[in-house]
Amino acid sequence: MGRLIHFEIHVDDMERAKKFYGEVFGWSFQDWSDFAGMPYFGATTGDENELGINGALMPRQSTPPEAGQPLNGFACTMGVENYDVSEEKIMANGGTVAMPKYALPGMAWQGYYIDTEGNTFGIHQPDENAK
Repeated sequence: MGRLIHFEIHVDDMERAKKFYGEVFGWSFQDWSDFAGMPYFGATTGDENELGINGALMPRQSTPPEAGQPLNGFACTMGVENYDVSEEKIMANGGTVAMPKYALPGMAWQGYYIDTEGNTFGIHQPDENAK
């Protein structure tokens, strides 16, 4: 079975990206550059006893996606406890809205944003009353 076990977010400015994901989602980072042979920071996204995976930030290897371009790859979606508070943190830390909050009726609130590096990501708050 090919279960997803790790992700990599390509960034233009490592310190800016670490600040964004640290401030918005509370992620912590470890320098794994010696192992990777390039700047590479492991991202711990939560308690290892909770559902989810960890990943890394790495330097972008080509030009960033153009504004308005459709997604061409995977979008990571982060589970959040409070959608509106998370959106406020995203915006306060330099993120922008890609697709505004919408209901997945009877299941959750979902929306998509663009980080400080031009990457699209989602946030998801479970809520059986969403409509």
